[in-house]
Amino acid sequence: MSIPVVDFGVCSLTGKYVTEEQILSLAKELKAAFLEVGFVFLKNTGITQEEVDRVMDISKKFFLQPDELKRPFSRKNFVNSPKHGWLAIETERVDPLQPGDLKESFDLVSLHPDIPWPSGDAKGFQEIQTSFFQRCKELSLRVLRVMAHSLGLDPELFLSAHRFIGTEENGTTLRSLYYPPINCEKAKEGQLRCGEHSDYGSITLLFQGSEGLQVRNRSGEFISAPVIPEAVLINIANLMQRWTSDHFVSVRHRVLLPPAGDSSTRQSLAFFVQPDLEALITCIDGSSKYPSVKTCTYLNQIYATLYD
Repeated sequence: MSIPVVDFGVCSLTGKYVTEEQILSLAKELKAAFLEVGFVFLKNTGITQEEVDRVMDISKKFFLQPDELKRPFSRKNFVNSPKHGWLAIETERVDPLQPGDLKESFDLVSLHPDIPWPSGDAKGFQEIQTSFFQRCKELSLRVLRVMAHSLGLDPELFLSAHRFIGTEENGTTLRSLYYPPINCEKAKEGQLRCGEHSDYGSITLLFQGSEGLQVRNRSGEFISAPVIPEAVLINIANLMQRWTSDHFVSVRHRVLLPPAGDSSTRQSLAFFVQPDLEALITCIDGSSKYPSVKTCTYLNQIYATLYD
């Protein structure tokens, strides 16, 4: 089964007034995609390919610098925002049973005005990254509203738990990812560019520069996620699965090593949407399928397994 493509035009960032009938029609399509696959491509969101390319270009300029120029922006250097900043290759392992992932990343978590930002070859990094963060935030809130409609819920239900995106009270992250050239013969046993995992928060928005991502379908088989220009790949994450009592399911995915002899790089941008840190995630159907948990408690348990 392939990943569905849904036209998000009626709720586009450039859109205006829409009818309730249009919203409900879109909600029905989105719900079907999440029930069938757990992933969906949204087209006509209002975020352009030019915007995506601009972020990837400035990110690549940062990643191609020597490590000594990137090291001042490592996560450990941001005391007030410990999840913000650069992660070197093999620092993170999203599959805790396997070696570190063959990728590096820069995580934009804090928009605090006093936080230092890369410059030099990456001049304009702050403005480009923060502007795109805000665009992704606006789109994600529109998606969450449609998702609530799709379940027959108050449209504000999910939004009320995402009020503080972009502040220290919410961990939503714009992650710029760079997968450098790899010699497969030198990779450790079981090592991937990004290990098999599911995401942790509410939903994720993914913008791909090239193919390489694989998604596990309902039958347990991995299928390749194509690159569709101008489309955003959306997936359900773990806290949303708990929230909806498994109505929407968080799907595992991975990025494999390139074929032998393939020296190409890969880039992507992931916007990991999380509920506010103090939000209490409780099954919306009133069941006890999952115990209620604060976002911060759940995420801290997971983060403890990710980093060497």
